[in-house]
Amino acid sequence: MESLLTIRESFRPVQPGVGPSDGPVTYQEIWPSARMSPYIYCYWQLYSAVRLAIPFNYRVVADGCIDLFFELDRPVESFVMGFCSRYTVFELGRTFNYVGIRFLPGMFPQLFQMDASLLSHQCLGLKAIAPATARYIQEHVEPGMALSEVRRLLDAHFSELTRRHSIAVDSRLLRALGQILRSGGQLNVERDLDIGVSPRQLRRLFAYYVGDTAKTFCRVVRFQRVLHMHPHFYEAGYYDQAHFIKDFRLLYGLTPGLAFKR
Repeated sequence: MESLLTIRESFRPVQPGVGPSDGPVTYQEIWPSARMSPYIYCYWQLYSAVRLAIPFNYRVVADGCIDLFFELDRPVESFVMGFCSRYTVFELGRTFNYVGIRFLPGMFPQLFQMDASLLSHQCLGLKAIAPATARYIQEHVEPGMALSEVRRLLDAHFSELTRRHSIAVDSRLLRALGQILRSGGQLNVERDLDIGVSPRQLRRLFAYYVGDTAKTFCRVVRFQRVLHMHPHFYEAGYYDQAHFIKDFRLLYGLTPGLAFKR
């Protein structure tokens, strides 16, 4: 029987860090509390230590997750980035200090009781989606606050959501995610995914909780496995190198050779 912790134990969504060529820019991640670890992968912060000479562009790669984020020095506005099946580039300007929460696959819809497909491939204002959470961030987060303190405040808020909504995660979703994650995304959805539902029900399940199809989610999980292991293309489940490079560029924005040099 799958549990909520199965997802966290089987999946570590990677985002690109920053290197010497990025100048005085820092990216860091910290873990949530034990209570929230089945729902949240990490809290993250991306900030410029000084005003940059040129505007900074940050590449977000496909990771199967939904993120909530805001500018720490201006928490009056907060946003949600839905599931994406390709990379996205954010133009952040010359000074910035963003804090975010990366929810594990399927967990944002559980906490906020909403259809993940309504968020897919979009960056939307949080006020229209979860006004109570947007208001909580605006009222409790202060400019310059340490990431650990932001985590404490938001962990408390999300913990209250789990108590208030009496969350019972769909067991079919847990079985499907567990099978896909353990296979590293190298699973034929039509043939190998066995959770006792019809193809139509499976499409609805993944659209609502993940934001796309099970096949697309497998593709992202396989890509994330490549980021961790740097395998040869056939070890990653690709039949030829050209297909591997094309897929990688779509999901990352660079070729594997350039990405792994960073």
